[in-house]
Amino acid sequence: MNRTEFVVATAIILLVAFAMGWFTHWLLHRFTRVKGGDMAEMDKLAQSLHEAEELRDQALAYLEQREAELMNHISQTEAELKAAMEGLRDARHEAEEMRAYIERMHANG
Repeated sequence: MNRTEFVVATAIILLVAFAMGWFTHWLLHRFTRVKGGDMAEMDKLAQSLHEAEELRDQALAYLEQREAELMNHISQTEAELKAAMEGLRDARHEAEEMRAYIERMHANG
C-alpha cells in the first residue's frame, strides 16, 4: 500500500467513525428527548423538592433551637442539683453537730 492509498483509507475510516458517532448521538437524542408533558412533571418534581428542602431546613432550625433550650434547661437543673447537694451536705453536717451537742449535754447532765 503506497502513501496515497494509506491516506485515502485513513480518511474513509475516520469519515465512517464520524458518521457512526453522529448517528449514535442522533439516536440517543431522539430516544431520550424530554417531551412537553414530561417537562411539566419535572417542574412539579423540582418544586416539590424545593418545598421539601425548605421543610427540612425549618425542621433543622427548630431542632437546633430546641436542643439549645434543652441544654440550657439541663445546665440550670445541674446548677440546682449542685446547690441542693451542697445544702444537704450542710444540713447533714449541722445535724451531726446537733447530735454531738445533744449527746454531750446528756453525758454532762
